[in-house]
Amino acid sequence: MRRDVRATEPGKGTPTLFDAGSSPWLVPFDASFRIADARTAPPADAPDRSGCRKRLGRANEKLESLQRKLYADNRWAVLIVFQAMDAAGKDGTIRAVFEGVDPTGCQVHSFKQPSAQELDHDFLWRTAVRLPERGRLGIFNRSYYEEVLIVRVHPEYLAAQRLPNALERERLWQERFASIRDHEAHLARNGMLVLKFWLNISKEEQRARFLARLDDPEKHWKFSPGDVRERGYWDGYMRAYEDVLCATSRPWAPWYAIPADDKDWLRMIVAETVVAALRSVDLRYPEVPDGDRGQFAMMRAELESENGD
Repeated sequence: MRRDVRATEPGKGTPTLFDAGSSPWLVPFDASFRIADARTAPPADAPDRSGCRKRLGRANEKLESLQRKLYADNRWAVLIVFQAMDAAGKDGTIRAVFEGVDPTGCQVHSFKQPSAQELDHDFLWRTAVRLPERGRLGIFNRSYYEEVLIVRVHPEYLAAQRLPNALERERLWQERFASIRDHEAHLARNGMLVLKFWLNISKEEQRARFLARLDDPEKHWKFSPGDVRERGYWDGYMRAYEDVLCATSRPWAPWYAIPADDKDWLRMIVAETVVAALRSVDLRYPEVPDGDRGQFAMMRAELESENGD
């Protein structure tokens, strides 16, 4: 029997700071999403590689401009979460989409196996302390969602978390979904745009990319025998992802399920989605006080007079 992931949203009334739009890749907010119906390849009318790269370049320029305005405005922060199976293209997408963005206004964090210190805290702690400041873009390469994905597929990892109550397993996941929804609603209420991307790669394409890594000595460092072993849990991961996306896609923290079998198309769509979200927010450069503006003419005259020194 399918798990009920349509828990009542305690964050009713949470402001939607941006327009999630009508993207065909937007995961519905009514728990109707089904992975079996989700594409892993681009649509038939997708641009070719050259067209995708041109559109990505245009989106890069727009994102660079919007990020400067976000930084100057200093009222909102942006959190962008990437989740995916191995070899889906998270690292390359982050590099390609945020190329040219001012590094002083952008923070990237990758989350792997929790440290001993992180295991001494609740499951949201290690990501909460790395949330972006106002005016900045924060990018999470994996995130707190690992605690309802890999830990769900491998529940033996729970032993290291030393939870005081031996909760019934299914109740634990539902409670973590609720904690995540509360957390993201809290962030939205305090001026954070939350965008979440699931890069949906097919099992066949993942296999091809693993083989390509084995064929290229410069990519051997990216390969681990554990990557192949995890393919044996593919169906479990897909069930976990479906529940996660249904339980936590909300207007103020939407998920986008992006086909990932074509890297150029994937990067273009992610970049354009981020640009559209930022454009829908009322970003603006700060107003100069009238008193300061009134002195501009005098300061200009003073600066121009220096040429005669």
